[in-house]
Amino acid sequence: MELLTQNQVETIVKTMADTAIKNETYFSELDAVMGDADFGVSLAGGFKAVLKEWPGFDMSSIGSFLLNVSSVITRNTGGCSGPVWGTLFMRCGMAFRGKTELSLEDICAALKSAMDGISQRGGAVFGDKTLLDALNAIVISLEGSLPGDNLLEAFKKASDAAFEMRETTKDWVAKRGRQSFTGDRSIGTYDPGIVAVGDMTRAIYAALSE
Repeated sequence: MELLTQNQVETIVKTMADTAIKNETYFSELDAVMGDADFGVSLAGGFKAVLKEWPGFDMSSIGSFLLNVSSVITRNTGGCSGPVWGTLFMRCGMAFRGKTELSLEDICAALKSAMDGISQRGGAVFGDKTLLDALNAIVISLEGSLPGDNLLEAFKKASDAAFEMRETTKDWVAKRGRQSFTGDRSIGTYDPGIVAVGDMTRAIYAALSE
């Protein structure tokens, strides 16, 4: 697999939605340890709305499709998750305007833009124990796969890197979000956003491998 097709991008988004909905209770339980226990509910709610409004999305390009997803996520995801995940899809949608296929370079550039947007919106930086750390692990891994690996091989390595960040960041101090209010007590806890990204990337690789 050298290029990611529009159908595969749609599979990725559906897989993210299925993962969020399937893990609604689990993600909320993780958030309850140091947060307000609404992350799973909020994320699942946003993706349920995406699936509901899916038939009306503009599918003329990958970019237009993801911009539609962004709009729905932003409007229907509660708390700070709406702006964060909405920005992720918005920046990728903007980067993929008019495209019906994506190269590994396209994907890396879009994710970098998304990370910049999320950082600008919420003030988080790498090392703050947020989903930015998981996204950064994905980008570093994907860039390390250039130019030799095909996309599926690159996605496998990136999904492993994102999943490993669950454990890597567990002993960090949270510096953003609700968990940051607990200071050193956040050491030894999982960040729900990092867990969600890790679980989603594992599921995405499995879906694309079928």
